[in-house]
Amino acid sequence: MRRIRTSVGVFGAALLTAAPLALTAPSATAASPAAGTARPTTAAPTVEEQRLSQRAPQEILRRSGFADVAGTFGDGLARVHSYGAAKRYVTEAGRGLWRRAVDRAQGRGPQGGDLSRDDDRPLYWARLGMTEALREWKPRFRLTADQRDTLAGALERGSRGQDSIELPGGKRTLRVVVTGFDPFQLDADARRSNPSGAAALALDGTTVRTSSGRLARVETAVFPVRWADFAAGTVERTLLPHFRRGPRQVDLFTTISQGRPGRFDLERTNGAWRGGYPDNARESRTETVPVPKGVPTVRPQPQWTTTTLPYARLATTPTGPFPVRDNTAVTEIPAGGGAPVERPDGPTPGSTARAGGGGDYLSNEIGYRATLLRDALKLKVPGGHLHTPVLQFGAGNTDPATGAVTDPDFVRNRTAITGQVRSILTAALSVAPGIMEK
Repeated sequence: MRRIRTSVGVFGAALLTAAPLALTAPSATAASPAAGTARPTTAAPTVEEQRLSQRAPQEILRRSGFADVAGTFGDGLARVHSYGAAKRYVTEAGRGLWRRAVDRAQGRGPQGGDLSRDDDRPLYWARLGMTEALREWKPRFRLTADQRDTLAGALERGSRGQDSIELPGGKRTLRVVVTGFDPFQLDADARRSNPSGAAALALDGTTVRTSSGRLARVETAVFPVRWADFAAGTVERTLLPHFRRGPRQVDLFTTISQGRPGRFDLERTNGAWRGGYPDNARESRTETVPVPKGVPTVRPQPQWTTTTLPYARLATTPTGPFPVRDNTAVTEIPAGGGAPVERPDGPTPGSTARAGGGGDYLSNEIGYRATLLRDALKLKVPGGHLHTPVLQFGAGNTDPATGAVTDPDFVRNRTAITGQVRSILTAALSVAPGIMEK
């Protein structure tokens, strides 16, 4: 998920239907809280919840067997009689939704409908049904605004797999963390899926075998497409326990999002700039990436961070139907000032970031945050950001007003992308310097 500058035409139109890599933010955006501030408690539905009543989300929930999630969660809330019990219930309910989505994606349990198992969208829309139920809940005991916010945070983390990453100890098995994203640009088409989220569900808790026969355990999480959550530290909070030194420290990580049509991109450089394109909450941020207080970081804050994934080897290793590109381009303000300049071969010394290889949206930002945390902790492992191809509907199913929520091409493309993500991950573990010596 990223904003890319490109010429207008067929290729540009394809980008606009999928991912904002370097698009200009609309001039009129709603006023919103400053980055990192808590959102006010309100009885009004959130922007994301308002989309729930549309035809496509309701059909996705019904055809996946997830239509009962919000109602069941709300019934359970009604039986809770204390804040402590509410916290335990909400935390477990969030984790239960994540497990249910992972199980469905990996073929365990009932399919629950005719929607393909690999679909990431039921998790997204069911979570919103739960957040709506929690927001509307009127407990029979006093619940402060801060306590309700705490419950909402527990629900978010649990239902995204962020607090259930369990890496093995010891030296026999390699440890890998992979992250994906929610669907986004849903005002244009509420049917959209995000292949990075689908890959996260398919990979969570699985093992892959390297070319030398060594096993690696993969643990995953997904993140919201919201500027404010990133400013508040959701990425660092999730990754920090697994980046710290210890017997369960990660051996390789990659953040993943949806990028350009027809190819994977290994983003060589990440930039410290937010370009302002509206997120799923219709909020905009144009500023230097804010680093949350209380987490390890590099000072002064660098304008650029760099991947340590084995990009050169991965770009030449066959991993599936899509080409894998080592993307070195950035946009910078050169040292001394002036207008932004596109650099095909990376940043020049002393320059100020305006877009990394992954653009200036949240995919660039998650790559920047993860690699900045890596550098702050002096973590010497392969890590960086991977962009997947754009997931598109079939040729006869492009109108969101009349189109079906799925079609054979849509499923086939998502399955192919997920399969190649697994192959790229396996290849990275097989060729990364230092991995096999551990």
